[in-house]
Amino acid sequence: MYSDFRLVRRFPMVEEWKAISDQLTRQLDLDMPPVQVSYLETAPVGVAEHPGGVPSVCTFFAFGAEKPFYASLPKHEDCEVGAFVLGIPPAGEIGGRLMSTIGRMQSVGYLNPGEEAHVPHNATAPKFVAYGPLGSLPMPPTGVLLFTTPKAAMLAVEAAGSGTDARPVSINGRPMCAIMPILNQGTPVGVSLGCTGSRIYTDLGVDKMVVGIRGDHLSRFAEKLGRIVEANAVIASEDAARKRAAPQAHQPA
Repeated sequence: MYSDFRLVRRFPMVEEWKAISDQLTRQLDLDMPPVQVSYLETAPVGVAEHPGGVPSVCTFFAFGAEKPFYASLPKHEDCEVGAFVLGIPPAGEIGGRLMSTIGRMQSVGYLNPGEEAHVPHNATAPKFVAYGPLGSLPMPPTGVLLFTTPKAAMLAVEAAGSGTDARPVSINGRPMCAIMPILNQGTPVGVSLGCTGSRIYTDLGVDKMVVGIRGDHLSRFAEKLGRIVEANAVIASEDAARKRAAPQAHQPA
């Protein structure tokens, strides 16, 4: 984590992001810290560059839970699906690999013909992407990813739907990396059920899914989440008491 006083002076929001990270980890009982993803046009100063050679873009998401780093756009090109989602045009060698992958997925019944046209993706790709635990990078997050249990995702969805600024939550499946363009295109909070590849590449447990929060909505989300967690504690206590007081339920014969 960045704790240098000079960094805090230059980027005063870092301390707020760290505090939100601690709050989300505690209130959602996360096993790993929230991951910050930042789209950049220039390489960040003072942040280590990843050498590349990863099998998927979502691998960067998992590595981002461990320490801060950045990767240039070409470092994302080994993953043809993730490169397309990031906004890299499907032309040339990458386009050939993408069409081959799509064809193989359709041949085994994984994708329906034409389904690939509806995959969320960025209109243009950033030149660099920084990853790291929330509050460890000296720039605002484009999006924040939470690797959660269904119960934690429930609380996140309830928080997104509360208040006068409630907005629908996007729920998406394959590919998991599409959660970032969904956020980048304006959705405040999204949920990804993941995909087979992402669960292999990131070691995402069978009991986990991904919640994404748009960076400029983070503070508001954290505020609403705090109220929702408190409200759920009250309702849980009431429901537990009601269950204890109820007559013994009869099982079907």
